[in-house]
Amino acid sequence: MGNVTTIGLDLAKSVFQVHGINVEGAAVLRQRLTRGRMLKFFGKLPPSLIGIEASASSHYVARALIALGHEVKLMPAQYVKPYVNRGKNDAADAEAICEAVTRPTMRFVGIKSPEQQSAMMLHRVSLILSRQRTKLSNALRAHLAEFGIVAPIGRNGIERLLDVIADVDDGRVPAEARICLEILAAQLRVVKQQILENDHRIMASARETEVGRRLMEIPGVGPLLASAFVATIADPAIFKSGRNLAAWIGLVPRQNSSGGKERLGGISKAGNRYLRQMLIVGAWRSSATPNATARSGPGWSRCSRAARPRSQRSRSPTRPPARSGR
Repeated sequence: MGNVTTIGLDLAKSVFQVHGINVEGAAVLRQRLTRGRMLKFFGKLPPSLIGIEASASSHYVARALIALGHEVKLMPAQYVKPYVNRGKNDAADAEAICEAVTRPTMRFVGIKSPEQQSAMMLHRVSLILSRQRTKLSNALRAHLAEFGIVAPIGRNGIERLLDVIADVDDGRVPAEARICLEILAAQLRVVKQQILENDHRIMASARETEVGRRLMEIPGVGPLLASAFVATIADPAIFKSGRNLAAWIGLVPRQNSSGGKERLGGISKAGNRYLRQMLIVGAWRSSATPNATARSGPGWSRCSRAARPRSQRSRSPTRPPARSGR
C-alpha cells in the first residue's frame, strides 16, 4: 500500500470502493471503505493522485482529500464510462476511474468551494419554489373552475381568484370548498414571499464578487445569470477560450461530419441546461429591447447579422444552396 501512486475512488452513499496502482501500473490496492473509515484510511496513505467521478458529495470529498495532502481530480461520469472493461459493479467502476484519471486528454471538472455550492443552492431552491407556485396557482384555478369561477391568465388573474376566496359573502363557493381553498391560498402567499426573499439573496450574492459585478456589465446579463455563472464555473481557467465555454454549455452546433464533409446541426444542448436557458433568455431580451439602456449598444443579433455577407443572411448555415434547374 506504500507504493500506491494513483487511486480511483468510486463514491456511494455508505460504501466507497478504492482501486490503486503503482508507478508501473500494477494494481496494488483494492478495498471497500465505509464513510466513517474513508478519511482515516486516506490520511495514512502517502500523497497520491486521486480520481473521482463528479457526482453527489464529490466536491466535499475532494476538498477533504486535498486537505490531507492528496491531488484530487474530478471527471464527468460519461467520460469515465468508456474505460469500464466489462460488467457494472463498484470494483470495475473504481478501476475505470483509476485508468481515466491518468489519460492526458481527459477533461476535468473544477472543484467548487462551499461558497459556490451555497450560491448554487439558492438557484436550485428558486427553481423548486417557482414550480411550487405554479402548482398551487394551477390547483386554485382548477378547483374554482368547477364552480364556474374563471380568471384571465397571469398574476392579475390569480389575484382575482384570491379575492374571491377571501370574500366569505361570495355564495358561489361552498363553505367546505372555501376552507380547502384557503389552505392553498395561504401556502401560495408563503411561497411568493419566500421567492421574493430568495431573489434578494441571489442579487446580493451576484454583487459580492468582482466576477459577478463584471458579468452584470454585459448586455443581457443580470444578477440571476451572473450569480449562476459564478456558482457553476468553479475555475474559469479550465476553458481556453469563450468558444470552449460555449461548447461546455451546449451552445455550439452538433457535428455529424465524416469523409471531409462538414455536417452541422442544431446546438448540441450538452452541459448545463440552467445556464443555457438563462443565456438564451438574456440574449433574446437584449435583442428584443435594443434601446433599453444606452450602455447596451447594438444588439448581438444585429451585429452578427451585419457581419455576414448579404447573400448568406437569409440562408440556413446547415442547408446547402438550391440548385438551379437545367
